[in-house]
Amino acid sequence: MTTQITILGLGQIGASMGLAIKESESPIHRVGCDKNIGLEKAALSLGVVDYVRKLPEAVRGADVVVLCLPLAEMRETLKLIGPNLKANAVVMDTAPIKSGVMSWAREFIPQGRFYLGLVPSLNPETFASSETGLNAARPDLFKRTIMVVDAPPGTPLEVEQLAVDLAKLLGAKAMLTDISESDGLMSSVHLLPQLTAAALLDATVDGPGWLDARKLAGRPFAGVTGGLAYYDDPASLKEAVLASRFSVVHALDVLMASLKSLRDDIEKGDEKSVVERLDHAFAARERWLDERSAAEWLKEGGDAIELPDVAAQFRHIFFGSSVIDRKKKKK
Repeated sequence: MTTQITILGLGQIGASMGLAIKESESPIHRVGCDKNIGLEKAALSLGVVDYVRKLPEAVRGADVVVLCLPLAEMRETLKLIGPNLKANAVVMDTAPIKSGVMSWAREFIPQGRFYLGLVPSLNPETFASSETGLNAARPDLFKRTIMVVDAPPGTPLEVEQLAVDLAKLLGAKAMLTDISESDGLMSSVHLLPQLTAAALLDATVDGPGWLDARKLAGRPFAGVTGGLAYYDDPASLKEAVLASRFSVVHALDVLMASLKSLRDDIEKGDEKSVVERLDHAFAARERWLDERSAAEWLKEGGDAIELPDVAAQFRHIFFGSSVIDRKKKKK
């Protein structure tokens, strides 16, 4: 018996999942789908997936469907695939913000099928790279990282465990949270940097002096504004910030308060305070990078990342009786 995982979207996240599953040597058929035909062909030739199919055929017969798509494409995709999901199929997505996706899943995924969300984080070895898409895919993209699992209330424990085992198969450690906590965290560390880039561009480009400033803008400007270049497209960023607007507004308020304090110190010429702020910021960034690379939190809770037979655990979830049957047996 073979399990089918269908990956919708063969960019960096989806393709890296396919490569990691292949490297695990688990008996899993990987079906891929992307609206870019050239990308499908490239992914197939690189061994990212075993087969490519178009929707809705790609999800028929799938045990697990993972949506690695821009947030702006999630609703229509869920609407399209919902009627074609087999009984007990599990749908997951990798969008950074879950509030909207969860409501769409409730609307379009039929009873007897299950949804939960994944929020992957990336191997810190990739932070210096500006490559995106299939070219940036690598089988160790999720190794030694945390992967958030957002399960709606009432999700069977077996389905949650399936997501935990998938995270482990990819090299990550699952962290179970609720949507509000997950969206709050991602508002600060994923959406806020992009909104900061947008605000900087709004404050500078086409403003007074820009015709000359553009000739001098260099690495600091490119680095900060890069927050809008490599992550969410404008439509998806709009969906994300409005779906999580309360936590986004809070994050913006905190940022603006920090900027105002820095501005006031500069206006007063308070050299001591300015130096303290900048020294603290430099040290905080270095500390975060060191902590992110060391990833000591992976050893917390007695569930270290070193797992002797992750593939076997994953197969057990799939190859036992159905989710519903196993739930009945527990009773």
